[in-house]
Amino acid sequence: MKLLVRSIALSVLALALIPAGAQAAQDKRVVKKDAQTSVVKRARVSKTYVAGRQTVAKQSRSVVRVTPARPSFGQLAGLHATDDELDLKSSVALVIDQDTQQVLLSKNDSAVLPIASITKLMTGLVVSEAKLPMDETITITQDDVDTEKGSSSRLRDGTALTRGELMHLALMSSENRAAHALGRSYPGGMSAFVEAMNQRAQLLGMNDTRYVEPTGLSSRNQSSAQDLARLVATASQDTLISELSTSPGHQVEIGRRTLQFSNTNRLVKNPAWEIGLQKTGYISEAGQCLVMQAKVAGRKLIMVFLDSAGKLSRIGDAERVRRWVETHSPTGVPLPSGNAVVRQVNS
Repeated sequence: MKLLVRSIALSVLALALIPAGAQAAQDKRVVKKDAQTSVVKRARVSKTYVAGRQTVAKQSRSVVRVTPARPSFGQLAGLHATDDELDLKSSVALVIDQDTQQVLLSKNDSAVLPIASITKLMTGLVVSEAKLPMDETITITQDDVDTEKGSSSRLRDGTALTRGELMHLALMSSENRAAHALGRSYPGGMSAFVEAMNQRAQLLGMNDTRYVEPTGLSSRNQSSAQDLARLVATASQDTLISELSTSPGHQVEIGRRTLQFSNTNRLVKNPAWEIGLQKTGYISEAGQCLVMQAKVAGRKLIMVFLDSAGKLSRIGDAERVRRWVETHSPTGVPLPSGNAVVRQVNS
């Protein structure tokens, strides 16, 4: 009996002497990264037991692997290896004087890549030119929910908005359900709308362009910078598209809720910029994209940036071009070294 009591007492004493660090290690996380995959290793104490007077802690490790973002089509094609004097982060760029048709900067401008939500410019152009009633109410349905990328939306199934409001949200906030509803409600339905998009592209001479749906979520919506410059030039002449795409923000009333939407392009609120039309876009296959028509140094410029690496890099590229144009003579743009071409072309 005395031996049993003594054994229990020794066990209690040994447990009391367990280092505090052993318990703290239970929730400790060790994070390691390599060039290919982010690996998070969680170290924890799974069992503590007493062996004589020694306390032994066994650790187990679980590994959670975080899959990296898929490379863009431009990265896979090696387009980011192209150098340019402005050190642009976009693998594709094109800057044109809209009035004279002078090409001021060209970088991989014939490469055909996914264009993400730049698609919505053609969506807006087709709807606008069809002269459909902008005050007609259209209801968001389950058909408008994104099954391509699983993107979220604040426009719930059953939300009723006018065609004009859907246009506003699609062009300003890149609202995918709004864009899809515009195509779905087109006379003849979605197939007729996509056909109209491709027919309009052909009329504009956009021979490298193909559309399969109106949002840009599909990587099969593809174009080149040269083609998109034609689209921007035409869309910038449409007052409705210009006004809606450059709107800083917009409120919509949905039942008892008031939702505030903002422009996806922060440059529209920047007083240094005079933007006549703009559209942003992003899916992993396309990278960060931006097209604009803006007045810089007294010139109306069309800017196209595709496959930019980094969330803010497309904005940075636009700023680099603006500063570059402002510091050069309108008629004497020099030809820099490197693989990107900066040139002037007689109209």
